[in-house]
Amino acid sequence: MTTRPWIVDDDLWALIEPLLPPWRERSSGPKPVDDRLCLQGILYVLHQDIAWQLLPPELGFASGQACWRRLDRWQQAGIFERLHQTLLAKLHAAGELDWSRVCVDGSHIRAKKGEPRPARRRSTGGRQAANTT
Repeated sequence: MTTRPWIVDDDLWALIEPLLPPWRERSSGPKPVDDRLCLQGILYVLHQDIAWQLLPPELGFASGQACWRRLDRWQQAGIFERLHQTLLAKLHAAGELDWSRVCVDGSHIRAKKGEPRPARRRSTGGRQAANTT
């Protein structure tokens, strides 16, 4: 691992760039910051475990707010799921995955315990008269 793991090399960028959604040609406002710089800013924030607004501008990445917005845009577009699948396929093709050590993460799946309970139903039988004594 490098001393700066948030830096995206050319080989990794060649895998990531085709997955990113294109920008509209005629969009209002300033020209968007380069996607690669935003990705490196996102990785820096995640690696250093800092707040978005604390992303140092002297590193040359986009602002923390721009990186956060880009992360949100990419997350909603499903970029990270596709990137994950792409990287897994590439590693599998290279024989770099050890499937004997696979672990299924069930933290996002509800565990069914026993049979489902029947829904409560309203009684149709008569009720006892109220006690007046």
